[in-house]
Amino acid sequence: MMPSCRSRLFPRFALSALLLSGAWAPAAAGILDEIPDIGAVTDYRPKVPLRVYTADGVLIGEFGAERRDFVPVAKIPPLMKAAVLAIEDARFYEHGGIDWIRALGAAKANLGALGGGYRQGASTITMQVARNFFLSRDKTLPRKLTEAALAYKIEQALSKDQILEVYMNQIYLGQRSYGFSSAARTYFGKPLEALSLAETAMLAGLPQNPSRHNPVANPQRAQQRQQAVLKRMLALDKITEAQYRRALAEPLQVRRDGGAAGAGAGAEYVAELARQAAYARFGQAAYERGYTVTTTILAAEQSAAYQAVRRNAIAYDRRHGYRGPEARVKLPAGTREREQAIADALLQRPAIDGFVAAVVLAASPKRVVVATRDGQSLDISGAGLGFAAPALSPTAKAGLRLAPGAVIRIASAGKNAWAITQVPQVAAAFVALDAHTGTYRALVGGFDYQLQKLNHVTQAWRQPGSVIKPFVYSAGLERGFFPGTTIVDAPLDFSDEKAGASWSPRNDDGLFEGPITVRHALTHSRNVPTVRMLHSLDVGYAREHLARFGFDLARHPGNLTLALGTGAVTPLQVASAYAVFANGGYRVEPLLVTTIQDREGKVLFEAPRPRPRQDSARVLDARNAFLADSMLRDVARHGTAAQASRQLQRLDLAGKTGTTSNAIDGWFAGYAGHVVAVAWMGYDEPRSLGSREFGSTLALPAWIDYMRVALARLPQRAPLVPEGLARVGDDWVYAEYAAQETAEQPQPDLQPDLQPDSLPDPQASP
Repeated sequence: MMPSCRSRLFPRFALSALLLSGAWAPAAAGILDEIPDIGAVTDYRPKVPLRVYTADGVLIGEFGAERRDFVPVAKIPPLMKAAVLAIEDARFYEHGGIDWIRALGAAKANLGALGGGYRQGASTITMQVARNFFLSRDKTLPRKLTEAALAYKIEQALSKDQILEVYMNQIYLGQRSYGFSSAARTYFGKPLEALSLAETAMLAGLPQNPSRHNPVANPQRAQQRQQAVLKRMLALDKITEAQYRRALAEPLQVRRDGGAAGAGAGAEYVAELARQAAYARFGQAAYERGYTVTTTILAAEQSAAYQAVRRNAIAYDRRHGYRGPEARVKLPAGTREREQAIADALLQRPAIDGFVAAVVLAASPKRVVVATRDGQSLDISGAGLGFAAPALSPTAKAGLRLAPGAVIRIASAGKNAWAITQVPQVAAAFVALDAHTGTYRALVGGFDYQLQKLNHVTQAWRQPGSVIKPFVYSAGLERGFFPGTTIVDAPLDFSDEKAGASWSPRNDDGLFEGPITVRHALTHSRNVPTVRMLHSLDVGYAREHLARFGFDLARHPGNLTLALGTGAVTPLQVASAYAVFANGGYRVEPLLVTTIQDREGKVLFEAPRPRPRQDSARVLDARNAFLADSMLRDVARHGTAAQASRQLQRLDLAGKTGTTSNAIDGWFAGYAGHVVAVAWMGYDEPRSLGSREFGSTLALPAWIDYMRVALARLPQRAPLVPEGLARVGDDWVYAEYAAQETAEQPQPDLQPDLQPDSLPDPQASP
């Protein structure tokens, strides 16, 4: 072993000897002409990543090989500079690139290391800058001499503050983060100036070995290094004894997601769409030149949508019981081997917001002990065991049972309390648009972006079920059906080419109500009357009518099952289509990105302002839109979505539930004012969600949760009655269909607390 040790130490020892002997100056001078040009340092232009923001300025995503913020040295907090200098280069402002005193200490330490002692380096901050820009990390004598020569040259070209500025913005600190400002956001979700002394010291300890001291992957080693930084700061009188003690005692809240794009904002799917838009326009430069993308998303509504999706997916998952461990790992007898096995098992589990991966160490019906990735051992008892109680029973099946080695998820249950939980397997999606402009207000493409990157809002093609019915009824309004028209809810049997062999549609409740109105049929989502209407219209005509709303006809059947939503749609398509009813008959194109700017703030791209009232945008007669809207309002007041009006206490809600055959998909699409939103739930590999699950139990609750926030400051309004409608009995018809002697000029039938509304000024800001 001794020859190998001497071989590794010789370059450092030899360099130290050169430095101490005074031979360094001529050696460096001899290679100065051959070292690389230092223009990359003197004209420092860091690669700054692409950043994505909400319309109200909240950062939701960051993309690039390097996470980096450039912060001028004058704006770097003094404590941050003091911590870095204390541990990395205490005499930085005193030496000329080589710290001779430190070199002497390193030489002595390295001589001692020949006998197995501690080895120590002599690199200054200037030498580190030279190495980071121009050299490999090979420990060879020529490389070390070149590093020293480069440091000398850099010191001649830049001031000390300029060198420190480059270092503190350029140094790699783990998790793809370069520079201390970026690392502060990555590890603590804070700007530099908001860091505590304890957090500052932890970041200052990273340059030596960003992998070994990474607080996400190696929290214990990171804490040890942090303590070394604090001790060094105290020894140099950079902090007081009281500060030192407080910092040692401060518990640190490290972001376990490692600063993933959009983490904490619930907007990862939005950020990814914005990234795609920027890359399509600017290519690789989008990730390196500090471009910023501003979206139409509203931060509060995005957060509300994210929480609504997660809350209701978790509620559904808990209704259907505990599934058992995610995996199992063999726990060795030795302490060190056991810790390593636990760490390896947990590093394989994706970090999911609110769901902490843990390995069971001991389990009984009254107590479970688990180990987490950061080395903690946690006791779970009482209510925290309730959800997983079947897996703790002595009679539990082997696949379900919790035993030592089981990999599970736990969640916070209040102060110092934890509960066993599980990550939902069900998929979910939510999207909200401004019905007048098409701008996105919120988008959640799945339960968790770290779990699955598929954006269900834009990429998942699913059967729409009954959410397609309003468009069939809209086609009927074009052909002489009206809300008050009587239609028969009675058995039907088809065996012709339009429907396939021996098809007999049924209502969900298995009952038939006889003669009912069209309004009643839609309000209570009766299947058979909808099929009867489609049969009388002609399927081809109805399909063409659907195309007006933006549906892809190639994905919808040319037979009578169209009435029951057996085609395929995306949640985004559904939201855009319902916007036509909400805005009085205009087609709007979804818009996400409003501007892209460079790092100086120059606008490189700006989306044109939407103009929804252009004649070219009208796809539906205003009268048709009004009548369809009036029926959809009844769905939310008296029909399958009545809980929406009860819970939100509003009379201007409109929408439609949807549940496909065997409850494979659950939907709710609806709107109020100018906010249109769609919620969906289902499994990626289609299977039943449960015989007692419907759109009203799966999707509507998430829609209500979101709308509670989105509509909080919007007054209730009723639409203006367009010209060309007349009252016949208790309902509306087109004026030309009303008998002249019974037709009367209709008056708006407004609720007493509703006010007339109209479309916004087309010049208004989105």
